[in-house]
Amino acid sequence: MLIGTRGSALAVTQTTTVANTLAELGGFDVDLVRVRTEGDVNRAALSQIGGTGVFVAALRESLLAGDCDVAVHSLKDLPTAEAGGLTIGAIPARVDVRDALCARDSLTLAQLPAGAKVGTGSPRRAAQLRAARPDLEIVDIRGNVDTRLARVAGLVDGGPGDLDAVVLAAAGLSRLGRLDMVSEFLDPAVMLPAPGQGALAVECRTSDAAEGPLSRALAAYDDTASRLAVTAERALLQRLEAGCTAPIGALARVTEQGLALEAVVCSDDGTRILRRYSSTMQVDEDGARALGIRMAEDLLAAGAADLTELAS
Repeated sequence: MLIGTRGSALAVTQTTTVANTLAELGGFDVDLVRVRTEGDVNRAALSQIGGTGVFVAALRESLLAGDCDVAVHSLKDLPTAEAGGLTIGAIPARVDVRDALCARDSLTLAQLPAGAKVGTGSPRRAAQLRAARPDLEIVDIRGNVDTRLARVAGLVDGGPGDLDAVVLAAAGLSRLGRLDMVSEFLDPAVMLPAPGQGALAVECRTSDAAEGPLSRALAAYDDTASRLAVTAERALLQRLEAGCTAPIGALARVTEQGLALEAVVCSDDGTRILRRYSSTMQVDEDGARALGIRMAEDLLAAGAADLTELAS
């Protein structure tokens, strides 16, 4: 079986984990196929090169062309619109959803001095940082995890750096064994994660998802609670007609009482924020989808479209 992946260290690490698990579940040999995406080649800001889908389009083309049998994505990068001929065959158990601050001198967000330079390529993180600390200077950055960490003064091998901190996904740092770089895990009350953050999507051709050894392996790999949570988050994002670069956070959790969802829509400068919380006792995919849509409707009625551009 051929598994498509981006070529970054994080993507290869994630995909290797998926490959090993599928090989064990399905009893077949697995090889990785590295695919360069637009997001890897073009180093401009994501909002300038199309935002949604720049990390997945080439992988999907490889799937449809038969160059690979499955592709592994960070779910937060996956567009919410359905891709013809493809389906998400498995969503493995989600890991840490939080964002992580990696700062010089192990400073926390509250301890950073006024005027400190904090790097992020995410409008969602930037807006929530500005809301929490309007006195910080937010710097737009791109690059892989190591490149970003190296820009923090003294963080990597005592390097000079040009930033006081960067914000990255805790999940990615964990998968790369770089949690020693974290000075603070940001509470979702301060920084709500992106829809799908901390989750992977194993995408395959729809025809292969119906039956056969691959279908059975994917079904065994799928985590129900994670799928329900991200279904609610992505339904909200889709109804808002927002892409992965919009300043929108969402986090759903399966609890003993049902499925709970929290969402936030911010203005780019962080001065205006809409936050909503709701839940449902219908704990299935239809219930999760309805919960996300209902919350999106609530946010739109409250003026979400006045805070940020929602057309993806």
